[in-house]
Amino acid sequence: MQSKTRIAIIGAGLGGAAAASLMHQAGLDVRLYERASHFERIGAGIHVGPNVMKVMRRMGIEDALNRQGAHPDYWYSRDGMTAEIMSQIPLGDFAVKHYGASYLTVHRGDLHALMMQSIPSEIVSWSKQLEQVEDRGDAVVLRFADGSVEEADIVIGGDGINSKLRETLLGAEPPKDTGYVGHRSVFPTSRIKNFSHDMCCKWWSGDRHMMVYFVTGRQDEIYYVTGVPDAPWDMSRSWVPSSQEEMREAFAGWHPAVQALIEAGDTVTKWPLLERDPLPLWSRGRLVLLGDACHPMKPHMAQGAAMAIEDAAMLTRCLCLTGADQYSAAFAMYEANRSERAGRVQLVSHNNTWLRTQEDPAWCFGYDVFEAALV
Repeated sequence: MQSKTRIAIIGAGLGGAAAASLMHQAGLDVRLYERASHFERIGAGIHVGPNVMKVMRRMGIEDALNRQGAHPDYWYSRDGMTAEIMSQIPLGDFAVKHYGASYLTVHRGDLHALMMQSIPSEIVSWSKQLEQVEDRGDAVVLRFADGSVEEADIVIGGDGINSKLRETLLGAEPPKDTGYVGHRSVFPTSRIKNFSHDMCCKWWSGDRHMMVYFVTGRQDEIYYVTGVPDAPWDMSRSWVPSSQEEMREAFAGWHPAVQALIEAGDTVTKWPLLERDPLPLWSRGRLVLLGDACHPMKPHMAQGAAMAIEDAAMLTRCLCLTGADQYSAAFAMYEANRSERAGRVQLVSHNNTWLRTQEDPAWCFGYDVFEAALV
């Protein structure tokens, strides 16, 4: 299909990139605006479940991503003190057979690079910090920090937890500090001494945890991220440096395997775990939200980015079904078919119970956004 409806996507994160790639592929007239001046390999590790790999397949990057990432045979949950197995969730060949695609872990920057490569460079505009959005009824006016002004018929907010579009729709309101932080470290596997490790393991004890996995198919780079209670966060800072000393204190008495990881990860950062309550609306007029702009969540299911990518695919599907000029119907269909699933993932992530004990993850991993029956 070819559409003359002009679509602007704000934010070239994983959700925005997925939307731009899928919509361009579908013949929609789309432009992607990103505040950064250029692409960088930022972030650390990320899980890519079968539900996301089905979207990567449509984007044409599934094979490249399979080559890039690590393919754990199982998700292990272990007791942080004793290393006793609490759950062992089959992945690997089981995931391909039962969920329809592979499960892998990879560096977020490598995933993002493949996604951006699937988008024609001429539809991406860098150094575009959005300052003002005006829905005039017949079109939307976008004003950027560099003084440029653009018009679009539909504007999609993929601009993260501090979304300018969300603020336009619902007013300024800071995200909620959950009282937890995530320590992050990514480093060469060769630094770990005297440690035989699982490919994908979450260590649990008391009020904290540590998630550990490889971020390359060569298994030469490993990543950990924690969930630890901490003092109220200074919202003026997106992250702060941490240290091995802070990690030793936070995980004192934990299993030697965890201590080996702490000793190997010499550069540690600390990030707030933020979220929002479910929004009363996902769209109004010609504006619509996706991903963290709409339903930010704790990372405890490793499905936050997945929800943004699924949102992008469902929004594309709805725009194609109704016709992009019938955006009101498309937005209503989109929210009706995404709010329950995103809300469920948001709640499970908040409660931090995912795969702690033996359970069936088919409702999450087996989902196909392109084949799901629409309501």
